[in-house]
Amino acid sequence: MESDPEETNSASSSPSWWKRLSSPQWEMFVRDHEEKVFLVLSLLIGALVGLAVVAFILVTERFGARLYPADGSAWRRLLVPVGGSLAMGYLLFKYFPEARGSGVPQTKAALFARGGYISLKTVLGKFSCTSATVASGIPLGREGPAVQVGAGIASVLGRHLGLREENVKSLIPVGAAAAIAAAFNTPLAAVLFTLEEIVGDLHAPVLGSVVIASATSWVVLRLSLGNDPLFQVPQYQLVHPVEFALYAILGLVGGLMSAAFTVSLAFARKKVQYLPKNTGWLQPVAGGLTVGAMGWFVPQILGVGYKHVGEALNGTMALRIMLLLLLLKLISVVISYASGNAGGIFGPSLFMGAMLGGAIGNIEHHFFPDRVATQGAYALVGMGAAFAGIIRAPMTSVVMIFEITRDYAVIVPLMIANLVSYFVASRFQRLQIYEILAHQDGIHLPTKESKHQDVNRQVRFAMRDPDLVLAPNWRVNDALGKITASNARAWPVSDERGLLGMLRLADLEAMIQDSGDKTLEDLLPGGEFPHLHSDHSLSAALDRMGAARLNVLPVVSRANIRELEGVVTLQDVLNLYGLGEAD
Repeated sequence: MESDPEETNSASSSPSWWKRLSSPQWEMFVRDHEEKVFLVLSLLIGALVGLAVVAFILVTERFGARLYPADGSAWRRLLVPVGGSLAMGYLLFKYFPEARGSGVPQTKAALFARGGYISLKTVLGKFSCTSATVASGIPLGREGPAVQVGAGIASVLGRHLGLREENVKSLIPVGAAAAIAAAFNTPLAAVLFTLEEIVGDLHAPVLGSVVIASATSWVVLRLSLGNDPLFQVPQYQLVHPVEFALYAILGLVGGLMSAAFTVSLAFARKKVQYLPKNTGWLQPVAGGLTVGAMGWFVPQILGVGYKHVGEALNGTMALRIMLLLLLLKLISVVISYASGNAGGIFGPSLFMGAMLGGAIGNIEHHFFPDRVATQGAYALVGMGAAFAGIIRAPMTSVVMIFEITRDYAVIVPLMIANLVSYFVASRFQRLQIYEILAHQDGIHLPTKESKHQDVNRQVRFAMRDPDLVLAPNWRVNDALGKITASNARAWPVSDERGLLGMLRLADLEAMIQDSGDKTLEDLLPGGEFPHLHSDHSLSAALDRMGAARLNVLPVVSRANIRELEGVVTLQDVLNLYGLGEAD
């Protein structure tokens, strides 16, 4: 992996204490105490990323307040997005090409395709360009970019401290979790999102470090900005059981909206990629012009819009405004992101979900006031449904909304709407949004389909009944006479006690000279015999065949190792991979 030139130059002019960290003695210490260093580094990453996200929040809010003062003229709403997208487009094209887009696909690419490498230059570019872009009114989020910034901080620290590539890769989800925890003030959802979306494995070995970094980052956020939730939400109440069906309808519409957003974004971005490469610096202006034109008439469309999400959650926004903002936000986010502006889709997905849910809740409450809660409850559930349908992280969505509201009563409606939205969106758009974006960039990340394919390549799909089972009381001479019709080179030995082991043809032939009258049980080695279980992967089967020097292994029950379920041969495995011998 080539190092970033700026990092190399900075290292050459580093102070003496930093050079000592790069010394052979330090590298030896890291190798000898890798786990302890990793633990301390998780705490350090959590703290640093927490501070970075706090800075992210303060910079975007204060810079945005200066660009859009309360008594500002209307021309600002037109010119500031255009000027901001033009300036940031040039910087992204000329200096920070890796800082475009959301940040989540880039983080996954660093984890799975680039050996955990994110340069310091990319971290600084992502922070500065996204801050300016969001502050100028482009309606993209800062949470996705925060993920890349957090992962980048972890990557830079890990490399400079001399960690092995595998450990640097393990730090990527640690930094990502710390960023989400601080960005949303949701430490538990941060852990789930990192494992569910970034790593793709809820049982990943980095779970402990991810939890530590998430908690540390959340503490830093709380000490810096207080413990206020992202949204102030009234207490949720279920008015009537019929609402469960209405929340399912919300999930259905949310799934359709999520699929429409994903398909539109993928289509628009693909069209932009056909444009000449030398126009890359100018392309983000398309987003700035779109947002500026919309913002001239509807100022609520500018920026992430969390203030207006709060209005929908508290039931103070009119139906027509919510429907208008939903449509304009979807169009402006698609064009802004597809044209190459720096920013994420976390925030926009929550915004669109709140407007959709609020609108549906408003309509339902109007017709059934005695059986339907106010629009705020539906806006809240709509946020979760949109997040589940667009980001395709339903568990994270449920936990995140729960942490935002701190109200357990919202869990069941959330689960219903999220499940329906996730299912509907998946039916209309099979691939998840981050997989599509990464694929368009030429990066092929592990997909859920590939993991499902691995599940399908298990021993149970290759196993079959043995063509011959030897009895332990048979004599070697007798056994040799019975196996002549068999094509195998090893056979299970079993009786009423169950499976006792495997015997190879070579073992029998070696004993025919001296001990032809011995029974097969006398030839069986003591201890546990090589075996497989039906849920083992085919790669595990190949490993065990190689270790045992057998081309056939017994498949036994996990509940009873003596219970023979079948056998699997090397040829069976090859057949399942499509490499079998021709008939």
